[in-house]
Order: sequence, then structure tokens, then C-alpha cells
Amino acid sequence: MDPSEAAASSGGNRARQVVDLFREHNAALVAFLRARLNSLADAQEVAQEVYLKLLSLSDDTVIDSPRAFLFRAASNLAVDRIRMRNVRATAPVDPDADDWHVTPVPEQHASAHEQWRDLRVALDELPPKTSRAFVMHMIDGRDFAAIAREMNLSERMVRYHVGNALAHCRERRDSAENPR
Repeated sequence: MDPSEAAASSGGNRARQVVDLFREHNAALVAFLRARLNSLADAQEVAQEVYLKLLSLSDDTVIDSPRAFLFRAASNLAVDRIRMRNVRATAPVDPDADDWHVTPVPEQHASAHEQWRDLRVALDELPPKTSRAFVMHMIDGRDFAAIAREMNLSERMVRYHVGNALAHCRERRDSAENPR
């Protein structure tokens, strides 16, 4: 096996580990975050950030207790989210302030549109069930049980499809950011 194949294999191994963690712990992680953040949407967003953080770790990073790492990273990100809420809530509104540091709305819109297009392309590459389960969970905010009932699948299969879609989207993002 040449070095590029070994690197791809180890990267795929990390993705498989994250998918397994997602399947096994995502419901508990989102519930944990929801209790701290008081918002299902924020909880799901922070949980997604944790999985992306795991996926972005270098291949030589060794995690002795993946579940503990998952919940510690989630807890830290939740604290950051709460701090940001507090800063925004207590920041004085000054109509004469110079907002030179704020990204202009057209640039934000263009960036969001580009990200949405890239996500759609990545989802179109997936099998229909995988793409549909991902959209229902990550975008529509539906829980696994509701998706399982609607798609006539087990919750475990829904988690499998969502995890695979998440890993695929991450691979697409990485390949776009690091073209060979």
C-alpha cells in the first residue's frame, strides 16, 4: 500500500470511528446539550460542531476515551455558545458605532448560498434514503424516532444513514478545501 492509500485508509478509519460514535451517543449528546443550551436547534448545531472537530483531528491523535472526549468537547462548546449569547444580550446598541468588523450582508448571503449549493451537490451524490434521512434530521430538526417511522426504518438505520451523510459531507468539504 503506497503512502497516499495509507493516508486515505486512516482518514476513512477516523470517519468510521466518528460515525460509530454518532450512532452510539448522538441522542444522549443532543439531550445533554439541549439541557444546557435550552434549545434543540443549538444542541444539534453544537453536536455537529463536535463531530466535525473529531473529524478534523490529525490521524495520529489518540483519544483514550472517545465518549468522554465527545462530551467534554460538547460541554466546552456549549459554554462558548452561552458566553456568546450573554455578550450579545448585554452589548450596548450604539447606532453611531462603526461596524467595520462586521461582514457585509451581501458577502454573508453569497457565502451562505455557496455553502448551501455545495451541501446540495454532496447530498445529491448520496443514495436517496441517506440524503433524505440527513435532511430530515440535520435541516428539519426531526428526531430519529420520527424519521424512522416516516421512512419505515429502524432508528439504528436512520442513525447509520445520517452518520454516513455527515461523513460524506465532511469528505466533500475537505476535498474542496484541499484540492490535490
